[in-house]
Amino acid sequence: MADVYADFRSAVNMTAGELEKWLGTDESKDVGQKASSGAESVGHDSGRKIVKILGKKKGDLTDADEEHMRKVVGYVHRHTAQRPSGDVSETKWRYSLMNWGHDPLKK
Repeated sequence: MADVYADFRSAVNMTAGELEKWLGTDESKDVGQKASSGAESVGHDSGRKIVKILGKKKGDLTDADEEHMRKVVGYVHRHTAQRPSGDVSETKWRYSLMNWGHDPLKK
């Protein structure tokens, strides 16, 4: 769990508050794969789970939390490797990553 937690904390560079605020935006809700029209995207649902994980003490994390943290790390690593050229500040690529707790423009 320690390695997964460290990888997760490295991949997720947004605070719970930043992520929660972001998830309330239209841009956040408009990106990602949806099971049906009007449904919540996979990434948006993931963002809500990440907010909950960030609000827990490390010792209170469940097996389900660990599984989701692994999923988040994999997603962030795969998608940061696919960075498009040019200014990415207002792209679906960035917005999708932000739904998963990673803002590629954050220092």
